[in-house]
Amino acid sequence: MEVLEKKMMAEEFFGLELPDNADYSYELLNGILVRRNAPSGKHQLIHGEIFGQLYLFVNQNDLGKIFSAPTSVVLSDSDVPQPDILFLSKKNNDKYDPVWGIKGAPDMVVEILSPSSFKIDRFEKKDLYEKHGVKEYWLVDPNYKSIEVFALINGKYQLHAFGLEDEKITSTVLKGFELELKNIFKK
Repeated sequence: MEVLEKKMMAEEFFGLELPDNADYSYELLNGILVRRNAPSGKHQLIHGEIFGQLYLFVNQNDLGKIFSAPTSVVLSDSDVPQPDILFLSKKNNDKYDPVWGIKGAPDMVVEILSPSSFKIDRFEKKDLYEKHGVKEYWLVDPNYKSIEVFALINGKYQLHAFGLEDEKITSTVLKGFELELKNIFKK
């Protein structure tokens, strides 16, 4: 991951002429343009498993919409992350914008850690999502085959669930949803 040290605003970020290739994706974090490497195959397999299970649950229960990267989430004039997966409830459907992506805090965000994104996902983005009111934040760690689920309580994230390899996690946002980790961290 490379941080390009030029402060900018969301409007300028969306006006950039960025290369149209699969090698990089771009986010705006605290006014700084961040270039991320393309995800690994392992990352994408885990992403697909989580996305698929969330998609089925959300659609079967008519709860809202599930989005996948690269979907821009405009949290402020200087913060436009592109989480790996996000959930937007029917109640918050007005935050969906067909041009910009999501304007405002989605209900849930999932980030899958990689060596190049570890610090940003675990600290900077976690603080950013907390500050802007994302109700639930998942950190998926492929190396430790674990998922941490943080719930926003009184404006601060608290650990709601932690699961390893053969355990299950639950969601506070998606009532009744259970995720078996053995199905996520296949070889």
